[in-house]
Amino acid sequence: MSTQEQLNYYRIAEAISYLQENFKAQPELDEVAKRVNLSPFHFQRLFTEWAGVSPKKFLQYLSLSYAKNILRDQQLTLSDTAFETGLSSTDRLHDLFINIEGMTPGEFKNGGADLAINYEYYSTSFGNLLVASTAKGICYMAFADDENNAFSEINQQFPQAKFNKQKDTIQKAALPIFNQDWNEAAEVKLHLKGTAFQLKVWETLLKIPKGNFTTYGAIAKAIGNPNASKAVGSAIGDNPIAFLIPCHRVIQSSGNFGQYHWGQVRKSMLLGWEAAQIANAI
Repeated sequence: MSTQEQLNYYRIAEAISYLQENFKAQPELDEVAKRVNLSPFHFQRLFTEWAGVSPKKFLQYLSLSYAKNILRDQQLTLSDTAFETGLSSTDRLHDLFINIEGMTPGEFKNGGADLAINYEYYSTSFGNLLVASTAKGICYMAFADDENNAFSEINQQFPQAKFNKQKDTIQKAALPIFNQDWNEAAEVKLHLKGTAFQLKVWETLLKIPKGNFTTYGAIAKAIGNPNASKAVGSAIGDNPIAFLIPCHRVIQSSGNFGQYHWGQVRKSMLLGWEAAQIANAI
């Protein structure tokens, strides 16, 4: 990410943080622009280029009432909604092009002693991204505001693996998820280290369509264990694949967005951006 791109990212992040904290007051364009040290004209243009909608429209997507309406309007099961959205949409939704393969018991227990893992950092509209892959698929994807901390986290996941800092085709296949044009999207394969319960939760997350939300309780019901909301929350928190497995689409039943492993502001950015893409496609 270039210095200017990085500056733009942090300006947008700060603006969204401010909008999220003050959405009840419906702050005017001049007020938010001043917050990020830009003229109203330049702020409006930069924000619209990034989000696809004006700051005012984006503010609606961050509001509590918007989230509540989305949750209230969902009548179908997660599975039904995912399939109907995928088949009726002109976009190639990435939810339909992801295949999860769990690691073997040996790979799970020995910390990846027999695994060779390639990893590289990529620039995205939401900040730097660490993507790591085995010969079978992507095993880790995390936003990397601090590259050393990001690598430390994956090293803790696979303490015995052999790491190689290099790009590969498996990693690159996942990058179109950050683009609006899905024509070049390929099937993405994931090679994940997780318990049977975690894998089941992560597979269920893939059924949440872009621009939609669900709750921890709804996920628990979807996997046939309605009393497991707390365990579901833990599994979601342990999700090793940022954005591609969309744990950011799980919010509190109250409509509040809640916490996110890669930052609450980034979660708001992701949800607002997705809502904007869906609105523009209608």
